[in-house]
Amino acid sequence: MIRVTAMVLGLILAAPAWGRDCPPPPDHAAEISALLDRLARAGDPVQAQRLMNALWALWFDAPDARAQDLLDRAMERRAAGQGDEALALLDQLVEECPDYAEGWNQRAFIHYLQGAHAVALAGLDATLAREPGHVGALAGRALALMALGRDAEARRALDAALARNPWLPERGLIEAPGTDI
Repeated sequence: MIRVTAMVLGLILAAPAWGRDCPPPPDHAAEISALLDRLARAGDPVQAQRLMNALWALWFDAPDARAQDLLDRAMERRAAGQGDEALALLDQLVEECPDYAEGWNQRAFIHYLQGAHAVALAGLDATLAREPGHVGALAGRALALMALGRDAEARRALDAALARNPWLPERGLIEAPGTDI
C-alpha cells in the first residue's frame, strides 16, 4: 500500500500543466506567514478561528476567474451533498491549475469523505508540496493516516498541525481515551 501511495504521489507531483495556460496562484506567502505566526501564538479558540478564517480566505483565492468559478461551484456542490459533482469540478481545477494548492486540498477532502483515504493522502501531500504551512491539509493528513492505520505518522502530522494552530478541534484526538496517537 505504501508503494502504491508513493507511486500515486509521484504521478501527482510530476503532473504537467495541461489543458489551459493557468496563471500562477496569487502570492500570499508573506501574509500567510504572518498569519501562521500569529496563529501559533493565539491565546484562545476565538482568536484562532479568526486567524484561520483569514488564512482560508487567502488559500481560497484562486489564480484567475475561471479557477475561482470552478472552486466556488465545487464548494457549492459539496455543501449540497453532491460529492461526485464537486469532485468532477475539482478534478478539472487541478488539471487546469496544477500549481494551485487549494484545488488539491479540496479534492483530497472529498476523497477523504468518500473513504478513499490513500487517494486523499496523496492529494494532501500534493497540497503541502505547494503550500507547506497549510494547517487544514496537515490536519487532514493526520486524519487520513489514522484511517489508514498509520498512527505514528498521523501523530507527527497532527503535532505539525497543532504547532501551527494549537486550538484545532483535532487536538482532542491526542487526549481522547482509546486513541493511539
